[in-house]
Amino acid sequence: MAGKPSILLVDDNPMVLRLLEQAVAPLASVTVAVSASEALHRASETVPNLLVTDFQMPEMDGGQLVEALRAQPVTSSIPVIVMASRSNIERLKPLYNSVEDFLEKPFFVKDAVVCIQRVLDKVALKRMAREAPDETLVRGSLAQMNVIDLVQSLELGRKTCRLTLARDGETCRMFFTEGQINHAQCGESLGDQAVYKALAWIGPAGNFQIDFSASSQEHTTTHSTQGLLMEGLRLLDEAKRDSPET
Repeated sequence: MAGKPSILLVDDNPMVLRLLEQAVAPLASVTVAVSASEALHRASETVPNLLVTDFQMPEMDGGQLVEALRAQPVTSSIPVIVMASRSNIERLKPLYNSVEDFLEKPFFVKDAVVCIQRVLDKVALKRMAREAPDETLVRGSLAQMNVIDLVQSLELGRKTCRLTLARDGETCRMFFTEGQINHAQCGESLGDQAVYKALAWIGPAGNFQIDFSASSQEHTTTHSTQGLLMEGLRLLDEAKRDSPET
């Protein structure tokens, strides 16, 4: 996935399609389709890194599109997000193992962007794992994937591993058990404070390593991964507000 990832957006409503295209453009290279049949054709010609489709469309709905994608070898592994009402999501239970996520309608565009970014991060992590010379180790730079996105992806994937971050001679280590950070050390900081310190590593400098064969029995954190992320982001916002303007 060199450069920006590619997304194929599918919706028969031009207004929704335009709003999503504008919102997602900073994240990825975007192609649009106004029907499931057009999407199937485009995806077969140029396989996207992610397909986001509406469910309720004429001729072929989003569920049928997913089934058609999975039936063709060239498109069978494309990650898919389906946009649907709550009642339709219930009807789509047979597809739960075939899609990455569901986006419940109606939704705010900012929530759609968060969902799409989360899945793109998950896809990127899977790609790096596939390309790693050693299946238990994934290495990359923080320019590829920042600390917050890494932590969210490991939580979402319910991974057990050690995440090591390195920058300017400083090292931070976070140990996950099924997606939950149970132990962290960053310099002299331990537990929650170590996680908050690592989350403050804003910018592309530095690199990371994920070791899926490593774990720790130590328990130095006091919050869930989601709780640590929320508090870490709050502290970052607070620090930005308190910093003098330059």
